Amino acid sequence: MIEVKNLTKYYRGIRAVEDVNFNVERGEIVGLLGPNGAGKTTTMRIITGFIPATKGEVKVAGFDVFENPLEIKNQIGYLPETPPLYKDMVVTSFLEFAGRLRGVERDKIGSRINYVLERCGILDVKDRLIGNLSKGYKQRVGVAQALIHDPEVLVLDEPTIGLDPKQITEIRHLIKELGGEHTIILSTHILPEVTMTCQRVIIINEGKVVATDSFEGLSAKLRKSEKIFIRVSRVDESIFNRLEMIKGITHISKDGSSENSLIVESELGFDV
Repeated sequence: MIEVKNLTKYYRGIRAVEDVNFNVERGEIVGLLGPNGAGKTTTMRIITGFIPATKGEVKVAGFDVFENPLEIKNQIGYLPETPPLYKDMVVTSFLEFAGRLRGVERDKIGSRINYVLERCGILDVKDRLIGNLSKGYKQRVGVAQALIHDPEVLVLDEPTIGLDPKQITEIRHLIKELGGEHTIILSTHILPEVTMTCQRVIIINEGKVVATDSFEGLSAKLRKSEKIFIRVSRVDESIFNRLEMIKGITHISKDGSSENSLIVESELGFDV
């Protein structure tokens, strides 16, 4: 659904991203993880067609971002880090405005508004001024405007930044619900955001992709060994000798927090 090849962007000679490569499959939720200034937002803006690349290729749903920019905008719903909201508009009026900008047909705009109001959990604030909403509700309205034209792809830049814990949980739940129906790529510098929301993570640092895998796969690569906690009837030398005979076990130690318990470490890949 999203193909990024050799993507490079320089700002007046300063490298923002360089030779970035990754794919996102249809229906996936993928997290672009990295510290502030790593190049996440630049990558997002290029994918959505907001800024051009210095070199490289980006395709969304088979369309080249640079050759078919209008078609790309029809395929993508974009929520930037600061939601593009008009605070002096009522929620429904704003969504109608966003739908018309996105080319939603006049006879379908009402049903699309009703759909995103319900889908994003903002039915109860549909007649309120956006400026009077909490930050969590504003973020939901931002997601709703990204969904209004029923795009195949959602691009979410730091979707939970600045929210309180309850609002963060609600937005994460909404993103997971939207996965499958839409292909989603989100950026974040917060590790739990990826582990709780995404099926796959792309780690970017200093403008370059340094790892791509599921969170479980990355964790396994970083671990040097597996740890097993076992409880025995008594701890003595014979127990240590018998455990050391098992293939793959590399280290055995007492568990100081519990009597008659041991910590057994084994090489990755061995079933002990």
